[in-house]
Amino acid sequence: MAKGYWIALVDVTDPEGYKAYVAANAVPFRKYGARFVVRGGRAERPEGTLRQRIVVIEFPSYDAALACYRSPEYAIPKALRQGRALIDLAIVDGYEGAQPSDG
Repeated sequence: MAKGYWIALVDVTDPEGYKAYVAANAVPFRKYGARFVVRGGRAERPEGTLRQRIVVIEFPSYDAALACYRSPEYAIPKALRQGRALIDLAIVDGYEGAQPSDG
């Protein structure tokens, strides 16, 4: 089964207030088996428009990724994030098909 991912582009507008979101999201992320793959760090933008931070969170499945976002546990940190960050978020299915090195 393919993994699921949250891909988030984030501008933190209130760094101090955003800390409450970061602390609170650990509960639902733990429950739904989340693992940070990318969490800020260096980034280069050779094309297009990005926000300050790129975050990629891996879940055991697409269904788990979607369930986490829709869960009552995540509603709490999501509310804490409001007004403290601008976010573009996609929840996507992982890919397990052929790769360039397979040919």
